[in-house]
Amino acid sequence: MENRVLLQSFLSHIGVERGLSKNTLAAYQRDLVKLSAFLENRNLTFTSAKRTDLVDFLSSLRAAGLVEASIARVTVSIRTFYRFLAKDRNLEDIGRDLIPPTIPKRLPKALSVAEIESLISAAPLEGMGIRDRAMLELLYATGARVSEIISLNVEDVRQSEAQSGEITTIRLFGKGRKERIVPMGTFAKKAVEDYLVRLRPTLLKGDQKALFLNVRGGRISRQSAWNIVLDTAERCGLSGRVSPHALRHSFATHLLDGGADIRVVQELLGHASVSTTQIYTLVTIDKLRESYALAHPRAK
Repeated sequence: MENRVLLQSFLSHIGVERGLSKNTLAAYQRDLVKLSAFLENRNLTFTSAKRTDLVDFLSSLRAAGLVEASIARVTVSIRTFYRFLAKDRNLEDIGRDLIPPTIPKRLPKALSVAEIESLISAAPLEGMGIRDRAMLELLYATGARVSEIISLNVEDVRQSEAQSGEITTIRLFGKGRKERIVPMGTFAKKAVEDYLVRLRPTLLKGDQKALFLNVRGGRISRQSAWNIVLDTAERCGLSGRVSPHALRHSFATHLLDGGADIRVVQELLGHASVSTTQIYTLVTIDKLRESYALAHPRAK
């Protein structure tokens, strides 16, 4: 009972005070529920546990085959939770010395421009394919996360004035509900306009603000958006290589390959720190190194 009350208090705190997304809150909850069950098997609570119990819990996860990246996430959840308890309940912060395992940097998997074009073209220009193509175009054109795309309302698609004339922009809400405005290219603009004119009115039931609707007229779910991308990828022979996040990686990589400033890419992606964006420069450098090795007569 005590554990449940403390956990709920913590989730309310990080949800309201820090504005974390539902997915992040769910991840924290899963991690801490597992810790609670582990401690209860030892007749312990969150407040009676010692640092050694937390270390034993993390060791049990590793023994169960949990990958290092997941253990790192659980470690951060525990540290954040006990930091909250220390401030809220004036308890000792027994999680502060827990060190998450170091995760080697993995280069994002970006598709080539030709593969992107093949993927988008695989969505038919009829029926629900009109919606699917608009969603794919938007994912690649804006670098948005799938959670940001499914949260879009019609009013988030806007016409804005720029020095070069009127442009179409989209308002996205990222992690912590941080707002950013991203321009849409002509391909994405046309695909979204086609969807709004030709398909969305036939799906709409009642006063629904959501941009992307399912066949029942409700807001499309995260899982449905994933399935749209995966099913379309399978249709064009890219099965196993494509996810919604791969389109975000491709967006960033192609911008940097084209000479975009990293600070601009950071802003478009909604990264709080440029160091997060810099991982995409590794992809670009890797391509430069490969081209150099193949082309220069004295590279080898």
